Amino acid sequence: MKYLILIAFITSLGSVLCGFFMKVAYSEKLIGFGVIGLFFIVFPMFAYHRWKDKDIKDYMLTKENLDKMRENQKRGKH
Repeated sequence: MKYLILIAFITSLGSVLCGFFMKVAYSEKLIGFGVIGLFFIVFPMFAYHRWKDKDIKDYMLTKENLDKMRENQKRGKH
């Protein structure tokens, strides 16, 4: 999965750079396709890859998590 993300990132970045540096009639399209690739393909794949095995409750502000944070702060001050 990470190699697919890396290939998609390099392809999108290459498309954007080619659009900037090449003076062809379709250079704006290259930039646009590169940006679309980054935001609609690479970033969602990266986010899914990094968060697929995580529990969302660990990152929510629930009463239990707030109590844990307060306990950690008290331990850190001593």
